[in-house]
Amino acid sequence: MKNDILDRKAIYDASELGLPKMVLLGIQHTFAMFGATVLVPLLTGLDVGTTLLMAGLGTLLFHFLTKGKVPAFLGSSFAFLGGYQIVAPMLDGKPNAAMLPYACGGVVCAGLLYLVMAGLMKLFGSEKVMRFFPPVVTGPIIIAIGLILAPSAIGNCATNWPLALIALAAVLVFNLWGTGIIRLVPILLAILVSYFAAVCMGAVDFTAVREAAFFGLAIHPSSFAKFDISSVITIMPIALATMMEHIGDICAISATTGVNYVEDPGFHRTMLGDGLATSLSAMFGGPANTTYGENTGVLALTGVYDPRVVRLAAYFAILLSFCPKFAAVIQTVPSAIIGGISFVLYGMISAVGLRNLVESKVDFSRSRNLLIAAVILVSAFGFNSIGGVSFTVSGTQVTLSGLAIAAIAGILLNAVLPLRETAGEHETGE
Repeated sequence: MKNDILDRKAIYDASELGLPKMVLLGIQHTFAMFGATVLVPLLTGLDVGTTLLMAGLGTLLFHFLTKGKVPAFLGSSFAFLGGYQIVAPMLDGKPNAAMLPYACGGVVCAGLLYLVMAGLMKLFGSEKVMRFFPPVVTGPIIIAIGLILAPSAIGNCATNWPLALIALAAVLVFNLWGTGIIRLVPILLAILVSYFAAVCMGAVDFTAVREAAFFGLAIHPSSFAKFDISSVITIMPIALATMMEHIGDICAISATTGVNYVEDPGFHRTMLGDGLATSLSAMFGGPANTTYGENTGVLALTGVYDPRVVRLAAYFAILLSFCPKFAAVIQTVPSAIIGGISFVLYGMISAVGLRNLVESKVDFSRSRNLLIAAVILVSAFGFNSIGGVSFTVSGTQVTLSGLAIAAIAGILLNAVLPLRETAGEHETGE
């Protein structure tokens, strides 16, 4: 199996690059996750320092539970924003300090649902589970993951297209024509180049940096999770959707690296790691954690698949959580630069899905495969455009995202549509 979209040698042991290069690669992963990770606390009122600390600790916990085999970074999940808005809505743009702990309590319980799913997967085995996730299902889901994120990239670019194009051009130049370490850290270098351009253009406001302290505590006892039945019932069902997204993300990482993480360490371990990381984060006042598409894009772009590099990013996130001034510096990066970088990363995720279909030789001359892919793609984009589907269960509103609906539809269709063979048709890719 070809492991690299850009036809370069895949690197599974980053130690061959030397420690300095590994550190730079880790910093690159930190930058990739930073924008989206800190956006969740800004939208909900949660603490940025706590969020970074829990992203780092959650990632390390995930790696421990998955035997250090999966190069995944866990950052803030956007799927739970609706739950926070219901339980602890912002008050005139300010955090709802009284209700946020109860929203976190609901997220703690939602994370525990992952443990139930992990137990079922362990009981019945990965092979039986993966019968529901053949390439004809996972390929379109991976494509959808990248393209659903695409509007956010365009929206960020639209805030300052010149800056966005500088960032995009820098990524392409460093990646295609760079050599040595330059080719391994194109995102980090592109951010530095475009940030310098932004400073020269007067597009950076350093007020928050000057006001921020150098050191600050990342844990605040007043933000620890609290529990009431209403908040738990409101937020807990969201996990049904995020577990489907988790499966799609792990399949995307497997397709990117060419390593079958579904088999080893197995969905039961990745699901356990994601769930416990989510519960740990929420218990101490942080948001739910989830595997990050941005970091999967970094894997695809660099061809460096060593999980130790991602763990370095987790250590950096933990260190940064205690430095409000550095966090303020990062937050001065214009959204247009993030958009220009994301323009490439999100596209890389979708490209991985396409490669998955091609290398698995999924036969789209078969009506069955064509119908499954069509329903997945239309469900993902169509329902995502209207905010998903909401329904009430025992008086509690549950919302399924477009991606979750697409995954459920694809799994069900693959299970019920007949596998009838006719002349010239093949089971390959089923």
